[in-house]
Amino acid sequence: MMDFGLATTLYPDEYRYQSDVYSPNTQPLDLVQVLQQLHASLDPRTVFACYGKVLEQNLPIQGIRLLSNEHKLTWGKRYGISLKHQLICNGVSLTIQYQLVTPLTPSQSLVLQELEPLLQQPLSNAMQYQEMSMQAMFDSLTGLGNRHYYTQSVKNAIARAHRKQGVVSLIVLDLDNFKQLNDKFGHKCGDYILKEFGDIIRSTIRNTDQAFRIGGDEFVVIVQGTVHAASLLCERIVTGTNQHSSFYQFGVSCSLGAAESNDTLEAEQLYELADKALYQAKASGRNCYKLG
Repeated sequence: MMDFGLATTLYPDEYRYQSDVYSPNTQPLDLVQVLQQLHASLDPRTVFACYGKVLEQNLPIQGIRLLSNEHKLTWGKRYGISLKHQLICNGVSLTIQYQLVTPLTPSQSLVLQELEPLLQQPLSNAMQYQEMSMQAMFDSLTGLGNRHYYTQSVKNAIARAHRKQGVVSLIVLDLDNFKQLNDKFGHKCGDYILKEFGDIIRSTIRNTDQAFRIGGDEFVVIVQGTVHAASLLCERIVTGTNQHSSFYQFGVSCSLGAAESNDTLEAEQLYELADKALYQAKASGRNCYKLG
């Protein structure tokens, strides 16, 4: 069910847009063709943009926004006459805000009532596909990338490095005394520490870096930069872990190893170098990092 309540109040500084030239599509509206266009993509942004272009061709609509806490979709301009409708998607009521050049005539309102329901299923499919893709790529406990996502990402990063499109380094890290923690306090406590460690890593790395949990208490970070840049991240992760009250309380710390790519190293070789450096850190007393 949809609410077609109309709000046609013009913003004070937007009167000039009433004089904009609007050239409607004179061809008969082919709803089947519109639906096929909307179903052509499983990217919510693309579906939403396609819907916006269809509206632009048939109605005096110059922008749309999906008002939702979980989904942020926009197309076109953000000014004009505001019109809000409710759209049901995946059983959830979403608000769509249209930005109009001029108020809709009764016949134009009927056209919108024909077009709007066509968005529901394609957008719902795209959102569900996006959610499943996210679940397939990210670890549900920490929110970091999973092993599958890491395998794809590190290969892409190494390929860019081989094309001289930047230096890539890799950090391999795990938690010290994590098994003892699980044995003594249980997996619920262990999961809490893993989640907190994921938060520490996420808050430490830069926007250009990528962090992953690839199994158990083993994590990796793909660093866009030299091993020196990786060492700075290692220092901050060690510091953040040591300053966390729960890690101190349970006697848990972290050890890290980092290595830098070159023209010949492949992804597995880079991992082996960083992993070897990690074990050097373990042998040096843990709660530290070493460079490979």
